[in-house]
Amino acid sequence: MVHKLKLQPLAGALGASVAGIKLADATDDDINSIKSLLTEHKVLVFPDQHLTAAQHVALGERFGELEGAHPNLAKADAPSPHIFELAASQGGIADEWHTDLTFTDTPPLMSILNMVTCPQAGGDTMWTNLIAAYAELSEPMQEMLEGLTALHDARPHGNREAMAIHPVVRVHPETGEKALYVNEHFTRRIVEMNAFESEALLAFLTRWVQNPRFTVRINWSQGMIGMWDNRVTQHFVINDFVGERVIQRVTVLGDKPEGARAPRFEPWTKRATLSATSHWDAQLYKFLKRRDDDAQAAE
Repeated sequence: MVHKLKLQPLAGALGASVAGIKLADATDDDINSIKSLLTEHKVLVFPDQHLTAAQHVALGERFGELEGAHPNLAKADAPSPHIFELAASQGGIADEWHTDLTFTDTPPLMSILNMVTCPQAGGDTMWTNLIAAYAELSEPMQEMLEGLTALHDARPHGNREAMAIHPVVRVHPETGEKALYVNEHFTRRIVEMNAFESEALLAFLTRWVQNPRFTVRINWSQGMIGMWDNRVTQHFVINDFVGERVIQRVTVLGDKPEGARAPRFEPWTKRATLSATSHWDAQLYKFLKRRDDDAQAAE
C-alpha cells in the first residue's frame, strides 16, 4: 500500500513537514516519494514517529549505505555502530553553521535524525539552502567562486590532521544545481588566495548563507524524525535550552563533491615562501604535500 503523504511547506526557501505515514511501515514506493521530496525541499520532518534504534537504522539503510561510527566523536555505548548520539542538558552543541563532515573526501549524502528526548522549550535547529545562497550572489562573485577550492579540517573535533579540499561551488549530482560549499565550522582556507584575501572572502560567504531568507527553523517534538540533504544545506542548533536533549542520527554515505568547473589557479602556497605564510597556509602546504606524496607512491 502506498501512503498518501500530506505535505506542509515550512518556509519559502526550504523545509517541509510530512504527515500521513509511519516511517517504520514505509513501502518502496513511499521511500521513492520521500527521496523526491527531499531533493525538492532539502529538509523534511516527520512528527510522531517514535522509532526504535533498530527501526531507525533500517530506515536509513533504505536510502543507501550507512556510515559506521563518527570519525572523531563516536561513543562506545551507542545503541548501534551506525548511530551517532548527542546528549546535552544545557546547550552548547553544534551551535555553528556547518555541513556535516566536510573535512572528509566524501562527505555524507544525507542524515536522518531521531529526536529521542526533547526539552520543553528551545534547542531548535535551523537549516540554510546553499543553492539559494549561491543563486542570489552577483554574477561577478559567482564567476570568481566557481574557479576556487577550499581546505576543510576537523579542528572542532580535536583532529587537525583530518583534511580535505573541495570546490567552493558544488554541483548537486542529481539536479545539476550549484550550491555554495563553505561553512564557518570546518572551512579554513581558500586554496588559491593569500591568507588575508581568504579570511575576508570566507567571512563574507559564511555570513551570507545565514541570511534569514535562505533558512528554515525546526521546532522539535519528541519522536520526530528529521532528514536533510547534506550536499546542499548547512544547519545550526540554537543554544537556548535547559533540560535533556538527546538526538540519535544515522548518516548515508556520500560521494566526492564535484565543482562547477575545474580550478583555474595554482594553490597560493606554490607562489609564496612558506616562511611568509599564515598558520592555515602551513596547514594547506602540509595537506598538498601529503597528497602529492600519496600520488607519487601510487604511480
